[in-house]
Formats: sequence, structure tokens, C-alpha cells
Amino acid sequence: MTLSTQSNFPDPDAAYRLVVEAHRGLSDEQSASLDTTLVLILANHIGDVEVLREAVLLAKRRLGNDPSG
Repeated sequence: MTLSTQSNFPDPDAAYRLVVEAHRGLSDEQSASLDTTLVLILANHIGDVEVLREAVLLAKRRLGNDPSG
């Protein structure tokens, strides 16, 4: 499986709103916990460590925290 970086949602804005709304009313700690739990649930759903590795590297690059690139 290859990491898909293009939207697979018919309505990407709705998906974005859903995630943003899930954080409404949460403390910073609860919000971070929600993000962590969501990532782990979705990573498990994908079930492919190489795709997960690629996603982690891409996310780190976008944050400017990837020393390799």
C-alpha cells in the first residue's frame, strides 16, 4: 500500500470541520489526547507500518522537524 496524500473525501471541508468540531470545548490536554487517540485508531485501521512510517516522515517534514529533508 502506498500513502495517499490526495483527499479521498467527497467533501474534504466536511471532514476538516468534523475534526475541528471534535476539539470544541476541550482543554489543551484533552485536545492533544483526542489527536493521539485518533491517530492510533486510524493507524491501526490502516494496519501497514510502512505507510505509517511514510506518514510520520511527511508530517515531520511539514513541521520542519525532519533532519533528512
